[in-house]
Amino acid sequence: MKIETGLDLFIKKHHSRFRKTKIGFLCNQASVDKNLKHVAELVQTKSLKLNVTCFIGPQHGIRGEKQDNMVESDDFIDPKSQKPVYSLYGTSRKPTSKIINAIDTFVIDLQDIGCRIYTFMYTMLYCMQAAKEHGKKVVILDRPNPVGGEHVEGNLLNLSFSSFVGLFPMSTRHGMTMGELALMFNEELNIHCDLEIISMKGWKRNSYPESWGRPWVPPSPNIPVADSAQTFAGTVHFEGTHISEGRGTTMPFLYIGAPYIESDLLAAQMNRLKLPGVYFRAIYFQPTFHKGKDQVCGGVHIHILDRKKFNSFEAGIYLLSTIAQLYPKDFAWKQPPYEYEFEKMPIDLIAGTDELRKSIDSQTSIKKFLDRSRSDVAQFKKTRKKYLLY
Repeated sequence: MKIETGLDLFIKKHHSRFRKTKIGFLCNQASVDKNLKHVAELVQTKSLKLNVTCFIGPQHGIRGEKQDNMVESDDFIDPKSQKPVYSLYGTSRKPTSKIINAIDTFVIDLQDIGCRIYTFMYTMLYCMQAAKEHGKKVVILDRPNPVGGEHVEGNLLNLSFSSFVGLFPMSTRHGMTMGELALMFNEELNIHCDLEIISMKGWKRNSYPESWGRPWVPPSPNIPVADSAQTFAGTVHFEGTHISEGRGTTMPFLYIGAPYIESDLLAAQMNRLKLPGVYFRAIYFQPTFHKGKDQVCGGVHIHILDRKKFNSFEAGIYLLSTIAQLYPKDFAWKQPPYEYEFEKMPIDLIAGTDELRKSIDSQTSIKKFLDRSRSDVAQFKKTRKKYLLY
């Protein structure tokens, strides 16, 4: 199966409709076509006759060079095109007057990874709100969801814990594309901006990256391989702890560990749960930066054996709870700030609730939390149903 993304189709047949408008492209290093050519190169081809006035970058920068959360990017002039590049992860996360005044149309081409706790969709949301306020148009060049579009996992966000990693009450693993998310935000949040989705051709909801007919391009620095996206909805919760989620290694969000963890014991405990579609292999690793820098960490490598059976959210929550139970004196939650929130606990912002933290702190079973998350999935599936395009 080979797919054509919204970018492929924009270049192929839709671009001519936008020749009379000033365009700002929200994109990053993964905004490439089937031949791996970047959108900035493609849209400035003279034959297309497009009036591109600027480029706009999300978290991690338009070139994907910023490693961590809350590492901001500055505006700059692109040396190749001499066009301004504006950051929406710097002094502001919302479109500034410089951006608004420079464009008539936001064209958004960002590769999502299928998880509520990922900022690209909220940068898109803020652009949609700005577009409505200032009479601009938004065009989404749709891309596939790398963890598929069938499975939905995890609890609904409680809006009391809304932040830049959660602005809409949806499940942790949402199973939607950026185009579908835009349609849902536009209607459910009463934005009602002038929105157009350039849909993909050939993508199936049950497909995964190896069937796309194109190489994997990391959408952000710590999603180097598709399996990192697959585990992310569960292992991202470790960002709210002092346990390493594998940043500073070659396997972020697949390696989980800390200096005090006995890897064989943890792996045995996790495999005893017999979670479907996954095996936890005992490992040791030494991060070159971030948590555990230059220290030997014991932990596990999460091996996905069957993606259709594997529940990334529940596997991550079980792993978090197990480590807290095994090492109550060492385990600790990370303190604020996190993603520009300076009071609420990072784990509560990530989980979208304080229920998970309170369950783990009280050493009670997380069964109630997981049971509730499953009922949340059924509720969210009803919400998302009318916005699915594929």
